Amino acid sequence: MSDKQITAITELDRSNYKTKVYSDGHFIYSDEPEELGGTNEGMAPGALLLASLGSCTAITIRMYADRKGLNLEFIRIELAICKEKDMNEATVITRKIELTGALTGEQHDRLMQIADKCPIHKILTNPIKIETKG
Repeated sequence: MSDKQITAITELDRSNYKTKVYSDGHFIYSDEPEELGGTNEGMAPGALLLASLGSCTAITIRMYADRKGLNLEFIRIELAICKEKDMNEATVITRKIELTGALTGEQHDRLMQIADKCPIHKILTNPIKIETKG
């Protein structure tokens, strides 16, 4: 992760939950599914959280594999978070990592350890304080 501070701006007008998200010159929509009153024109906020963890994990694994010259061809990560009613101090995110390539058992095991070194994993597994200002 860069030493540069990560920032994002979200904007929501009177649209039904379709939210504009801006960060570092990039733009996406976040939304809720139609059954929750949204327009389903973007990923739900929880899916964006999982996407952050999954992409950070994949990038971290790829960086390590490339630096070590490992024959890692493809990374697939499937993620899920518990239902909202089950979220509390022990919220559970499941992450299944599939690595494809000519890897030894030792290399595979090391890459699985490296997965937990991704910055988003570190953020999510430590206490988080959110300071809200008006």
